[in-house]
Amino acid sequence: MAYPTLTDNPGAIELAEAMRRGEMSPLDAVEAAIARIERLDAHINAVVVTDFDRARDRAKGMMDDRSARERPLFGVPMTIKESFDIEGLPTSWGHEAYADNIASRDSRVVSQLKAAGAIFVGKTNVPPDLADWQSNNPVYGRTNNPHDHERSPGGSSGGSAAAVASGMVPCEYGTDIGGSVRVPAHFCGVWGHKTSWGLIPKQGHDHPSMSGGDAHDGALSIAGPLARNAADLRLLLQLTQTVPLRRMEKTLRDCRILLLTEHPSCPTDISVQAPIEAAAATLERAGVTIDRKSELLPDLARQQAEYMRMLNVAMARGMPGPNGERASATDWFDILDAQTRNENAWHTLFDNYDFVLAPPAPVLAVPHRDGRVFDGTMTINGAEQPGGAALCWAGLATYPNLPATVLPVGESGGLPCGLQVISRRWADLDCIAAAEAIGTIIHG
Repeated sequence: MAYPTLTDNPGAIELAEAMRRGEMSPLDAVEAAIARIERLDAHINAVVVTDFDRARDRAKGMMDDRSARERPLFGVPMTIKESFDIEGLPTSWGHEAYADNIASRDSRVVSQLKAAGAIFVGKTNVPPDLADWQSNNPVYGRTNNPHDHERSPGGSSGGSAAAVASGMVPCEYGTDIGGSVRVPAHFCGVWGHKTSWGLIPKQGHDHPSMSGGDAHDGALSIAGPLARNAADLRLLLQLTQTVPLRRMEKTLRDCRILLLTEHPSCPTDISVQAPIEAAAATLERAGVTIDRKSELLPDLARQQAEYMRMLNVAMARGMPGPNGERASATDWFDILDAQTRNENAWHTLFDNYDFVLAPPAPVLAVPHRDGRVFDGTMTINGAEQPGGAALCWAGLATYPNLPATVLPVGESGGLPCGLQVISRRWADLDCIAAAEAIGTIIHG
């Protein structure tokens, strides 16, 4: 099964190995990335903050440092979501009021990746407050999907996915609370991983209103990588994880797998359902056993309602909602209790299943629009549905703090379609391995 691809540029691991062999230098790699950005970004607008001069200087310094060659990302040029601090660069989260907010230090993820040899050439676009499936704001304008410039690359890590999909850079790092890594990966046809909550440090990923002060690592929100293959995704995860992870010793054919394509809170468009069902059929022909229903599954409608309540409170930090009432401490503990019950239900399910497969979103890349996707309606199978209901597939893994890997599995009408592979908490490496095996079976 084919899916739309836009580049055959080498991935991060392959690029680093080529530089170790002396086939190119870090400066060559950086100059090539800069040239691609300057050529492609006039039409996509993904890399909205550039740091080309410092990237060149860092690359030159690596050429004279023999010890740098042993670093896993030796000389690899990459970008990162605008909301991560890089010392000396602006962090605005899409707000004009913070357009001149210059970070005084690197975020921890940036420091970890620099230590691994990565060279940052810039930062990528986001929606205001990272709160939309578009990446459009008054500071940097609108990012276009590389496959169709009239459509969104997703959000809030939309610039991230667009930069990787178009071949500007081989890898990226984003964040996800409402599908913000998974949906852009799905919309743009790349790989993305939503990490187990708490696995990746988010120090230095704070709203600019915090004025550089460290904030609590917000409920539900995670940091996670994007790339064009599973191996790069795995490496990026291992370079930034703070909790030891183990791999299970099972092949995909030995795993119990549950496939979900329908959700009670929102229909799934045929353009998404058809490629996923075709991928599942290919897996079954290869000897993979897939169930399509289970009595162990939590009440998904209730989960979605509880997820949306928690999401709204977490995003607003308890500020009054439409009813004008601020969430109290008691309200928040009630929310945490409901989340724990849901986590326990998923734990029981994963005592019986190894993986759950599901759409990352109920639609493919959405057309550009004024205003947030979640504030309007979304056309699904010819009917209008509330935009907020589309978050149901994101919440499937977000609410119970589970890991999920998105890989491209097919296409509809020239737009890529992804699949998310979900497992128990801390099974991040298993999710990536299963997604890699699925991709091998589907694509060869």
